[in-house]
Amino acid sequence: MPAVVHESAIVDDGAVLGEGTRVWHFSHISAGAVIGSGCSFGQNVFVANNVTIGNNVKVQNNVSIYDNVHLEDDVFCGPSMVFTNVYNPRSHVSRKDEYRDTRVRQGATLGANCTVVCGVTIGRFAFVGAGAVVNADVPDYALVVGVPARQIGWMSAAGHRLELPLSGEGEGRCPQTGARYRLRGDRLAEVAA
Repeated sequence: MPAVVHESAIVDDGAVLGEGTRVWHFSHISAGAVIGSGCSFGQNVFVANNVTIGNNVKVQNNVSIYDNVHLEDDVFCGPSMVFTNVYNPRSHVSRKDEYRDTRVRQGATLGANCTVVCGVTIGRFAFVGAGAVVNADVPDYALVVGVPARQIGWMSAAGHRLELPLSGEGEGRCPQTGARYRLRGDRLAEVAA
């Protein structure tokens, strides 16, 4: 199925949209953007030129994805969440040569109204709570909240909180899928079935 673009949206010549991707009202996809299949871009979304987006990414209303932001497969961007690409912006100082890369790994969730400060990596299946301000890397499966964001727990790939300490040794199970997770130090990994 080809991409579907609402008549009020703008997709610049040169933008790559994968099969089944949907671009809704008043959104703008820039010429250099590369977007995978099965994605959805809600109302009033902007995607800049130097952006890569994987498959099955959901971007809710009022999100701007600026240059040097890279989203892997299955990322969820909640309504009105914010990316930046310059660490110390000034209107009167051009810093386009200082953009910092931001990477959001597979399956991560970025809650409504959160802010992701440029130059960080959000780990696989991490969960950023609504309104959080992320200014440091977030580990795989970590649940972070607050300003600045701090880790308060661990999440399964299906989006359920796991009963595990923040660090140490232990195992937990996703209450929905039964998938097993093993904590070693301050890192969590899914255990192969």
